[in-house]
Amino acid sequence: MFALPIEVPVDGGTLPGDLTIPSGATGVVVFAHGSGSSRKSPRNVMVAEVLQGRGLATLLFDLLTPDEERLDARTAHLRFDVPLLAWRLIGAIDGLPELGVGGMPVGCFGASTGAAAALVAAARRANTVRAVVSRGGRPDLAGDELEAVRAPTLLIVGERDEVVIDLNREAMRRMRCEVELVIVPGATHLFEEPGALDRVASLARDWFAGRLGKEG
Repeated sequence: MFALPIEVPVDGGTLPGDLTIPSGATGVVVFAHGSGSSRKSPRNVMVAEVLQGRGLATLLFDLLTPDEERLDARTAHLRFDVPLLAWRLIGAIDGLPELGVGGMPVGCFGASTGAAAALVAAARRANTVRAVVSRGGRPDLAGDELEAVRAPTLLIVGERDEVVIDLNREAMRRMRCEVELVIVPGATHLFEEPGALDRVASLARDWFAGRLGKEG
């Protein structure tokens, strides 16, 4: 396994990222972090490590430039700009061949508002993205793009995150692909309860491994 820092080009600059490739990797999962977070999100890093242990490469990168992060810290506006976040994610997906992981099956893991970006990316790169997992996500923010998603999608929500459960169910009704909702008992939005994030990681691992493996 080896890890290396990378840069994702965007208009007016680049976005820092961390690419980890296990020996014999069978696929790559690109992460889209949630509201007010970054590629250093401890929850996403923990999930990424579990995926790496299953032979999946992972790419975690910042969705906003440093200037945009400072602006968003004051206004909380850009974190809900799903079209912007989705195009950043698509740019990272399109750049995978240059990072040495071209030709691998691609999955997207999105948290909070990043889940909407992941679903928009899956809709617009339907021939590339083969699986999506949402953790405590807002798939409803993907809007009309939901109906164009073809990648099998797993929605994971905490039992005590009742508003988000309803929003996920609403999104499911609009989707036309294989989609499953798993509610983690006792968990809140950030899955901080003992064992909750472990459950998220194992669910994501099994979902991606079954669809991004050598036979996927």
